[in-house]
Amino acid sequence: MSNSVPALDSVPAIELVGISKAFGPVQANKDISIRVMPGTIHGIIGENGAGKSTLMSILYGFYKADAGEIFIAGKKNLIPDSQAAISAGIGMVFQHFKLVENFTVLENVVLGVEDGFMLRSSISKARRVLRELSEDYGLKVDPDARIEDIGVGMQQRVEILKALYRQADILILDEPTGTLTPAEADQLFRILDRLKEEGKTIVLITHKLREIMDVTDTVSVMRAGEIVTTVTTSDVSPPELAELMVGRKVLLSVEKTPAKPGPKLLQVRDLRVEDDKGVERLKGATFDVHAGEILGIAGVAGNGQSELLEALAGYRKAKGNVIFKNKEMNLSGLASNGRDRREIGMAHVPEDRQSEGLIMDFKAWENTALGYHLASVYKQQVLINNGAIKEDTRQKMQRFDVRPQAPHLEAKNFSGGNQQKIVLAREIERNPDLLLIGQPTRGVDIGAIEFIHKQIVALRDQGKAILLVSVELDEIMSLSDRIAVMFDGSIMGERLPDETDEAELGLMMAGMSRDAA
Repeated sequence: MSNSVPALDSVPAIELVGISKAFGPVQANKDISIRVMPGTIHGIIGENGAGKSTLMSILYGFYKADAGEIFIAGKKNLIPDSQAAISAGIGMVFQHFKLVENFTVLENVVLGVEDGFMLRSSISKARRVLRELSEDYGLKVDPDARIEDIGVGMQQRVEILKALYRQADILILDEPTGTLTPAEADQLFRILDRLKEEGKTIVLITHKLREIMDVTDTVSVMRAGEIVTTVTTSDVSPPELAELMVGRKVLLSVEKTPAKPGPKLLQVRDLRVEDDKGVERLKGATFDVHAGEILGIAGVAGNGQSELLEALAGYRKAKGNVIFKNKEMNLSGLASNGRDRREIGMAHVPEDRQSEGLIMDFKAWENTALGYHLASVYKQQVLINNGAIKEDTRQKMQRFDVRPQAPHLEAKNFSGGNQQKIVLAREIERNPDLLLIGQPTRGVDIGAIEFIHKQIVALRDQGKAILLVSVELDEIMSLSDRIAVMFDGSIMGERLPDETDEAELGLMMAGMSRDAA
């Protein structure tokens, strides 16, 4: 992909001058100035809480800046709301999609821009325009499919189509690969390249260095609400970008000694799970996890990994046998199952922090006690000691570098990466004998990834067992002591990291062996 940058004397597609924004005592953006040239892909990179999403939300009219000016194609624009942003030719694809799940693709595309009361004509027009956009940009999607029935990769295409349908010339994508598989991410970047060739201007908010290096022309680095620098991407290296982001040198690889496996802590035999429609999603999984090792589960999202974690954690009904610490687990899926597992030393970091790991309207201190509120450390005779929970939360936030360190802030007001840290702190600091962990670094910045990986390895080195599910193959390869590959609800086989490679694992994830391929 070309990294050519237009001449600096051309009119910027976007120019922000002196943008500042505070939320109470928290200064999210501080006097930010930035220029994005037309027909380029401009990356904005930084740690969680650096102010990236806030800045783009101001550009899209979700927030009003306390100070500063916005220029679109050289003209000053106030952008008081998202409708004004759309009128100015700006579209935004959020990290957590804004789609109505029981509506079709077509209905979501026209929602909010219907042609008066003539809904039928709106749908007819949208179908025609959608077909043209799909062909022009390679955004193939079934217009009559319901959102709840399509995968996250397709849902993201719908969000991009929504923006293009509204005639956006500027497209902002906030952490667009946070819920995508590597293959889906690669397809997205091909689409972005095509959009760029058609003259669209793209702003890519991400914390992933590989994405910045692979797809952007220029990159602005943010730290603590300020722009540190803006550079031509081809002029910097990944380690240099990481250091600019975090303010220190960052290890981009996992450092760990060889595992010293102990006895079997978890034994899974012929585990099967059916969905609400009676379709078998997990088909006889059988494996063991030993004390002192990390077993990584690799696979494309939707191949049974989620059902596996949920059944082991106790809140999805399953059939088969699960033995933890020589005790057979109840697989009825009742709420009491999860409590029983926690009491004997099993902890669970779910794949979806917002719907399964947190109650978004609860404060951080309330979320850090979820599932553990009856622990003795939180008890004051027969009552729950809220003061003890709040102090414990402050300490956890400090140790896990949650930003801002504000126990009274509601979970929904933290960035996605900091929400993840709250869940991780709650589960890891319980010192579990077995940690079930799904997508541990989804939406987490490079500095926090380094920290999270160290915590997982430290648990292993203390003799704990870890079952790791991740769609990030490099994460599976670097963290795991053994790797099991899942495809279509079945385990295709196991490999040792130093005896395989991403090519073989990718084939197994597609249901093939290297020999068969």
